[in-house]
Amino acid sequence: MTDLHSSRDLGFMRRALELARRSRPSPNPRVGAVVVKGDAILGEGFHERPGLPHAEVIALRAAGDRARGAELFVTLEPCCHEGRTGPCTESVHAAGVRRVVIGMIDPDENVRGRGIAELERLGHEVTIGALEGEIRNMLEGYVMHRTYGRLLVRLKAAVSLDGAMSTRTGESRWISGEESRRRAHRLRSDADAVVIGVGTALADDPLLTVRDAVGPTPLRVVLDSALKTPIDGRLIASAAPSQPVLLAHTERGIARVAAYHERRGVETLLCDADPGGLVRLGPVLEALSAREALSVLVEGGPTVLRSFAAAGLADRFSLFLAPKLIGSGRTWMPLADIDSIEDAVAVRIDATERLGEDLLVEGAFVPEAKPRA
Repeated sequence: MTDLHSSRDLGFMRRALELARRSRPSPNPRVGAVVVKGDAILGEGFHERPGLPHAEVIALRAAGDRARGAELFVTLEPCCHEGRTGPCTESVHAAGVRRVVIGMIDPDENVRGRGIAELERLGHEVTIGALEGEIRNMLEGYVMHRTYGRLLVRLKAAVSLDGAMSTRTGESRWISGEESRRRAHRLRSDADAVVIGVGTALADDPLLTVRDAVGPTPLRVVLDSALKTPIDGRLIASAAPSQPVLLAHTERGIARVAAYHERRGVETLLCDADPGGLVRLGPVLEALSAREALSVLVEGGPTVLRSFAAAGLADRFSLFLAPKLIGSGRTWMPLADIDSIEDAVAVRIDATERLGEDLLVEGAFVPEAKPRA
């Protein structure tokens, strides 16, 4: 087993990663695979949904007899156990593949290195770790679920250098640049659900679809205690089986309005109210988990972002910092006043990246994620 990667290896693994992003098979991981001989792609595929063949099997079937002596590039370690489908390691061996290049070891306890060991036992050359960082970012929700048994919650915000999401009058378009907005769409495409508050729905009339990235649109969720999301807005108008919308509300939501939304194909979820009359976040996450979601991207305004952080429900954050100073705008994390540095909310910065004139800062809330009751 080796972990050395040529530019050729990285190029074919990038193609496998592009394929993986095309579907959302939660609770299974997104996986792409490419069968290669020389510089020619003989077959490729991605895992579409649970119960259907895995990416490796689809790619090998497409290659047919040409797979003998070829190389297989796959974003995640092939499984070696019997699940809804048979072991992928058996399919790889039966196809006569010479070499297997794996992006990332599968964190699932049923696999976790066993697939690699089985491939090597069967005589295949194995290389691991190609584009592992990018693949791990795409699969963060899957890793969280397999490690802690719950979904991952990421907060996303575009802010000025002094931390404002908008001016004091509410204007926010556009704080960040085009490259940042494209990356934000990729974050959205990697999530199973995207969450906003009704304030954002009223102010921005967003679509929340995936446009500047590869991948399906996630479940679009609005925290809307009184069901005030405009019935003639773009969210409601675009609701469809392939682009679902869920309105989480409390008893303040008028029953006839809920029924109207249901007739339009918009789902509604009745939740308990918190002391402030807003939707309790815990039941919303439980409902998303019951739908086999693995990750949630919170794109709401300051109130929603703060609510997740204050409740200890946020795991990670992605901040797009723009080189602007706004002054008395709305801060992205309006926490209660803190008098002592010892009481400050601790975070960990994991990575920074220049995106045009902006700076993307990604990190985690500390202490790190652990199982929630």
